[in-house]
Amino acid sequence: MSQTGSNLLSLGLKDHDRLNKELGGGVPRGSIVLAEGDYGAGKSALSQRFTYGFCEEGHSVTFLSTELTVRGFIDQMHSLSYDMVDHLLDENVLFLHADFDTGGRLSDEGEGERKELLKRLMNAETMWDSDVIVIDTFDAILRNDPKFEALVRQNEERQAALEIIGFFRDIISQGKVIVLTVDPSTVDGEAIGPFRSIADVFLELEMVEVGNDVRRQISVKRFAGMGQQVGDTIGYSVRSGTGIVIESRSVA
Repeated sequence: MSQTGSNLLSLGLKDHDRLNKELGGGVPRGSIVLAEGDYGAGKSALSQRFTYGFCEEGHSVTFLSTELTVRGFIDQMHSLSYDMVDHLLDENVLFLHADFDTGGRLSDEGEGERKELLKRLMNAETMWDSDVIVIDTFDAILRNDPKFEALVRQNEERQAALEIIGFFRDIISQGKVIVLTVDPSTVDGEAIGPFRSIADVFLELEMVEVGNDVRRQISVKRFAGMGQQVGDTIGYSVRSGTGIVIESRSVA
């Protein structure tokens, strides 16, 4: 069912790439976006493109990275021609680094043991104030949460996911968008299943061998509340100095 443009958060950059058009004009407000793919498939680049586009459209974004420091984030975005310095200075984007090497704490937290990361994530109120919250990579949060790991070992995956999913539903009921990136090879399939089920937008990032070439593509597995028609498979590349480039389109 098509929805009005006002219900969509535009991904912007219309003069830079065709991503917003390929995804039907934007992401519906009040939705969970799951971008899933193996290492190197382009999850981080896509989440960074989303972040920059949302900021350029005037939306506030929280970006939680399990890999990049703020300097690494600025450098990475700059290499893709997504200049975030002004957005950081203007506080359009709140950047947080989940530093697991020093006990799994968020970069704005004090010292403390690595306990119940998901609960502490939910209690970090400031990060949920933005219009869009991006967590790259969400599987690292799950893997480093002792309580979640223990429940998965007891085959209680759905119970492990229940609390955070309920919290996500409360957040998106306010019209916010949550973007999660996941590497499925690092987490038990049963553990990630509940998050696939609740995602309003489910994008699978794949690397496909074509002859001697390896091509990246976004397979759109689910897109609830889409605007215009959304491509079922979107070919793309990640280019230094340019960012995300849409290569081809195939519509179901």
